[in-house]
Amino acid sequence: MTSPKKVVLAYSGGLDTSIILKWLATEYGCEVVTFTADLGQGEELEPARKKAELLGINPDSIYIEDLREEFVRDFVFPMFRANAVYEGLYLLGTSIARPLIAKRLVEIAQATGADAIAHGATGKGNDQVRFELSAYALDPSIRVIAPWREWDLTSRTKLLQFAEENQIPIAKDKRGEAPFSVDANLLHTSSEGKVLEDPAEEAPAYVYQRTVAPEDAPDTPTYVEIGFEKGDAVSIDGERLSPAALLTRLNELGGANGVGRLDLVENRFVGMKSRGVYETPGGTVLLVAHRGIEQITLDRGAGHLKDELMPRYAELIYNGFWFSPEREMLQALIDKSQEHVEGTVRVKLYKGSADVVGRSSPASLYSESHVTFEDDAGAYDQKDAAGFIKINALRLKLLAARNKRIAD
Repeated sequence: MTSPKKVVLAYSGGLDTSIILKWLATEYGCEVVTFTADLGQGEELEPARKKAELLGINPDSIYIEDLREEFVRDFVFPMFRANAVYEGLYLLGTSIARPLIAKRLVEIAQATGADAIAHGATGKGNDQVRFELSAYALDPSIRVIAPWREWDLTSRTKLLQFAEENQIPIAKDKRGEAPFSVDANLLHTSSEGKVLEDPAEEAPAYVYQRTVAPEDAPDTPTYVEIGFEKGDAVSIDGERLSPAALLTRLNELGGANGVGRLDLVENRFVGMKSRGVYETPGGTVLLVAHRGIEQITLDRGAGHLKDELMPRYAELIYNGFWFSPEREMLQALIDKSQEHVEGTVRVKLYKGSADVVGRSSPASLYSESHVTFEDDAGAYDQKDAAGFIKINALRLKLLAARNKRIAD
């Protein structure tokens, strides 16, 4: 295969992607364009620009973009309309960020005339799949370079040696084995590897970065009211906020109360199991609240169908199929279900828990006159239940009679 002439690299400014930047230039002799996305990871991104310039990148070829609003509005919120949870627990914080990064990589490649994109995901993980499936879905002719699957820099020692030989700055805390790796965005923080590799050992306290320990959270609960329109959160305590600002506020409230910690051994798409420690404080509160408003606004049949489809939808996101037709089909169904999911939910945050304690909606299906233990004024004739039960029991009675006849 011929060498690429120009490559757009997903660049964090860290040691690994800085090594990749230099490796691409030396291995292929190509021009490198860097793309750094602000997805709310909480780090200053200007150092990435300075480091790229230091490594010889033309300032006009350095892209640093604030994608926080697009990330929450167009990726996180649609996913939360589905109440998507992978394997019953994981809120897909890393998974949902990858299609947006891939989308911008492809767009920048098209705008700059690049013939390839590159990423720093390893050959063992899910992210390589997510980046590349997304890229090919958006541009079938794009070439994807994954250095971890190509180079011989197979150890930390070799990486540091390459960095020193190519005058790549190495932070002092990077000399030696890092205790664990971290991926972060506005939805969550993910920690994996090294001190977390033994699933029998409790994660050290220093792994957690966004949440206080539940036992150290305030002794009095925090109450928060979240307003919804068409299935999306739009306000907190009556104040309308943009999607990113709203999730940021929920992160602060949830994190201060120890909400959103998860220690999980999950099944990766590539076949192995891995242990990760996740913090999703705002997302956990949002999921609880969204289910709360659906409880009074969503028809039983629609709600149960959503719950049946949700594991499939979550798996598609986890496996990297955000831009697949089946995910888009499911999204259309989910969005249809959200037309009247509106109102306000009150959530109680206390020492690691987030519980719905109140919900109201102008589109509520809840009828107090039908469920009251007091006089219902004729709203419901209890005698009707007898016929309902008899009809539903008919097949069970026929089965029982058949089985008794055979046994006799």
